[in-house]
Amino acid sequence: MNSDLIDALGDELHQALIDRVPVSPLSKRGHNLTVLDAYRIQQRFVARRLAHGDRITGKKIGATSLAVQQMLDVHQPDFGMLLESMHYAAGTPIPTDTLIQPRAEGEIAFFLSRDLRGPGITRADVLAATEAVSACFEIVDSRILDWRIRIEDTVADNASCGVYVLASERVSPAKLNLAACRMTLEKNGSCVATGHGSAALGHPADAVAWLANTLGEIGVGLLAGETVLSGSLAALIPVCAGDRLRMHITGIGNCTADFI
Repeated sequence: MNSDLIDALGDELHQALIDRVPVSPLSKRGHNLTVLDAYRIQQRFVARRLAHGDRITGKKIGATSLAVQQMLDVHQPDFGMLLESMHYAAGTPIPTDTLIQPRAEGEIAFFLSRDLRGPGITRADVLAATEAVSACFEIVDSRILDWRIRIEDTVADNASCGVYVLASERVSPAKLNLAACRMTLEKNGSCVATGHGSAALGHPADAVAWLANTLGEIGVGLLAGETVLSGSLAALIPVCAGDRLRMHITGIGNCTADFI
């Protein structure tokens, strides 16, 4: 795919973000779009946001759990960039009129104290480089109409990242079995999802290792001070104004997200 078309599609997604109006699936326009093309589109999309004063603060891994893969018909993990403007502090309401078609994911966030650069990164390397973990809500939000996405669409759309909320409570992973940590997610007081850390590619630290090694193939690292969202532990939960979500992950803590 030529660079002019890459730029045009990245600009289209950026305009969809600004206007909060979704666009038709990029994968169904006859461009023979590849995953590599989609990552180039993502780079253009993110670059447009950076040009408006945003900055990269971490990375996210998407489509790590079977529940999410089956829901979206996307059968391999992907990644996107976390930006400063996406972060909502715990307790800060999230305005739904800034989003298009939001859905919530309960995740484990990793806070890195040293760089991770693939290839060859292992679970042990990730845990050694992780200062702390926390419960986290990622609010995914597709700029693609009606979530009619293939892997190429979500990759181009910065892995469908919307905004995210990090719990204020952070704990060391040193004595935790992250794969066995159980998540319970409530919406407006009713339990709507449960899952375990193992939903994220078998172990959340394995998901982070996958990301470090995948990024390493293109000369990019995970950096000390960055936040990494390791992937949803259950199916996506649609949200709208007035909803309140609460999540508890055993051994890690609680996180809440309120929508206005």
